Amino acid sequence: MVRPVAGFDRLGEENAFAVLARAAELTAQGRDVINLGIGQPDFRTPDHIVEAAVRALRDGKHGYTDATGIPELREAVAAHVAGSTGVTVPADRVMIMPGGKVTMFAAIMMFGEPGVDILYPDPGFPIYKSMIDFTGARAIPVPIREENNFAFAAEELLSLMTPNTRLVILNSPANPTGGVAPRGEINRLVAGLLDHPYAAVLSDEIYDRMLYDGAEHISLLSFPEIRNRVILLNGWSKAYAMTGWRLGWSIWPTALVDRVRRLAVNAWSCVNAPAQYAGIAALEGPQDSMTRMVEEFDRRRQVTVDLLNGLPGVSCLLPRGAFYTFPNISGTGWSAKPLASALLERAGVALIGGPDFGELGEGYLRVSYANSEENIRQALGRVSEFLTEHRAAAH
Repeated sequence: MVRPVAGFDRLGEENAFAVLARAAELTAQGRDVINLGIGQPDFRTPDHIVEAAVRALRDGKHGYTDATGIPELREAVAAHVAGSTGVTVPADRVMIMPGGKVTMFAAIMMFGEPGVDILYPDPGFPIYKSMIDFTGARAIPVPIREENNFAFAAEELLSLMTPNTRLVILNSPANPTGGVAPRGEINRLVAGLLDHPYAAVLSDEIYDRMLYDGAEHISLLSFPEIRNRVILLNGWSKAYAMTGWRLGWSIWPTALVDRVRRLAVNAWSCVNAPAQYAGIAALEGPQDSMTRMVEEFDRRRQVTVDLLNGLPGVSCLLPRGAFYTFPNISGTGWSAKPLASALLERAGVALIGGPDFGELGEGYLRVSYANSEENIRQALGRVSEFLTEHRAAAH
């Protein structure tokens, strides 16, 4: 029997895809399932972006590109970063990636090994811990608490750092909670990081364009005192409804650029060419489609939270970023994953149990409002009926 190395047994999964697959199975069986679990916009990629990719194909731009990305796209990213953060970043520090996850993979592989610590948010995107475990590093959860409006507390995070800490992973606006780190906490964190000069920072800012109620996005690149330690993760998937295009970008400290380039050469060669030309059109073209999408998410956000707060045994903060809510279901008598499973199988509503995002996710569900208001209302109506009937039973 063939035996892969033991490290592969440590790889976890992203359960949102398992829920998506099960929802598809039920739908194929004739069941009516509404999916509020998957984290992708329900909007089409804007036409001018699609046309840019089609034009690139027709123009014969379908061969290999540089492993770091085509120069025009890297320059467009650098210009976008300068415009959105006020920070000038040379294009040669930009790396075009086949999606956002690959930046996580590269950064965690670069710093993770037995004997070192990597801090990650809990609850947080599950691939952080999966990749940390894969490398053999020690995964140190940073609590993301409801009482802090689902933002990290700098003092608590810094208390978890030791001389063994090699990487700190941050995510704001956040998946799965929709939390946004306030300026004061970020300032305190940056000041504290000066006492840990050997720790790099992976700042996942993929939801930076999705902010509400005057929330402020503060990029870690904005702090010159740690800029040479920050790996910035971003991309096109959320802001431009391009999840299936598998197109992301990252910014690396100068000392790491050649290392990640060599990893690209060994692992994925390059990002597909027409998608890169689509990326240019997205950044340099009209932004009105994205603006309208975020405005619609904002409206759905308020509807979703109002409906969740009307459910028996449920309470929900109003998130200020991304397109998720993270309702507290501790008053229902259910544990999170059994409730999510029951709602899918018995009520036809796909949601994600909080523990799929970390141990501190128990007592919560992730609800995505990247679906139509009609579907949100219908789905949460089914949840209300289910909880009214089954609330008394503890699971």
